[in-house]
Amino acid sequence: MFNLEALDLARIQFAFTVSFHIIFPAITIGLASFLAVLEGLWLKTHNDTYRDLYHFWSKIFAVNFGMGVVSGLVMAYEFGTNWSRFSDFAGSITGPLLTYEVLTAFFLEAGFLGVMLFGWNRVGRGLHFFSTVMVAIGTLISTFWILASNSWMQTPQGFEIVDGRVMPLDWLAIVFNPSFPYRLAHMAIAAFVATAFFVGSSAAWHLLRGNDTRQVRKMLSMALWMALIVCPIQAVVGDAHGLNTLEHQPAKIAAIEGHWENKGNEATPLVLFGIPDMQAEKTGYAIEIPYLGSLILTHSLDKQIPALKSFPKEDRPNATVIFWSFRVMAGLGMLMVLAGVLGLALRRSGAIYRNRWFLRLMLWMGPSGLIAMLAGWITTEVGRQPWVVYGLLRTADAASNHSVAQLSLSLALFVVIYFSVFTVGIGYMMKLVGKGPQPHHGHSVDGHSDQVITPRRPLSADAEILETDARVN
Repeated sequence: MFNLEALDLARIQFAFTVSFHIIFPAITIGLASFLAVLEGLWLKTHNDTYRDLYHFWSKIFAVNFGMGVVSGLVMAYEFGTNWSRFSDFAGSITGPLLTYEVLTAFFLEAGFLGVMLFGWNRVGRGLHFFSTVMVAIGTLISTFWILASNSWMQTPQGFEIVDGRVMPLDWLAIVFNPSFPYRLAHMAIAAFVATAFFVGSSAAWHLLRGNDTRQVRKMLSMALWMALIVCPIQAVVGDAHGLNTLEHQPAKIAAIEGHWENKGNEATPLVLFGIPDMQAEKTGYAIEIPYLGSLILTHSLDKQIPALKSFPKEDRPNATVIFWSFRVMAGLGMLMVLAGVLGLALRRSGAIYRNRWFLRLMLWMGPSGLIAMLAGWITTEVGRQPWVVYGLLRTADAASNHSVAQLSLSLALFVVIYFSVFTVGIGYMMKLVGKGPQPHHGHSVDGHSDQVITPRRPLSADAEILETDARVN
């Protein structure tokens, strides 16, 4: 397939499946916490707007959660089928970490998810709120273990190698490896940011179509407050993560910066734009700002960062890819900060719900958090190459012994099946978003139950939409 080797196809297949998968857990993490906040505010203020938003977003959460579970199962099998040598080498560490994720997070989510989605009129308000909080905590615990496993692959410690296999010595050192705290914070915040812009974009879409209700206004307001607070925090965490990466994976930072060689004692410039050329060992058409690279990466005006030419060619990551993936992530991050600031300015003037150019901006910024997150994962994973476990196991030595024909067929099947299944799922989720929040006449805040008008099953939305259209026509 396209003159690619079996290793290339195995990497493309895993990148394809994990890119599809990561979108759903990110929204799940953010929406779970959002739902907990909405229900808590409803219980505290007795404002039914929060209750209506809870029921609206809980349907979208349910569909998204299901797609996340389905897409995640595939990757567990890929470790054994396409990356059996990696599993043999590092399975004694990565296997238990992923098992802990199932035993803690997945069981916690599964145990309370049914009560959260279907127990509104069947359990007391305290138990229901507790269930929502437990599901939200479960998503964060899942993030903890997944990031612990992946971070260990980036900065491995707490082990010894016996007969060509990694053996754990110190589980605290394994879990809390040097990059773990930074990467955990960066990913969790990214999920909140992505969800905030998803929610904000949904509200903007409704406002642009004239659906100016108190529920829609509250959605936009809460999303913009989240963006205003969390996006600058993400920038600070990202800076700390960069310093940590410079310490433990300097080749990755050199590739991100497109920095090939140091000149005497000259400070490192920041290459804003350019085209890194791995063969020519230079960044063509570079636009540089003197000293700024040293200032950002070392917090000084005279220190240098390691250059790509100081590493053997076989140990260099693909600078052409991660140079641009990083800039996509950082550029979108700046736009998200700007959106939060603009929202604050318009909020003060009272025009936040009427300014159509700002609403259009928020509409188009809807996928920005997810795109930035994917770009960040490309940066960190491609930047780890040519290692699958940094400094210990090369990617070329981790793959199973499959033929090009086998991997070409499986990759083609994955592409067809994923686009068929998940396009339908995402389309249905967008239909739910397009329906908009409706008043919910159910469990009251004082604990009494009335007749439920809005069905609690996520798939009931289609029937509701058809019924509404029939009445209108």
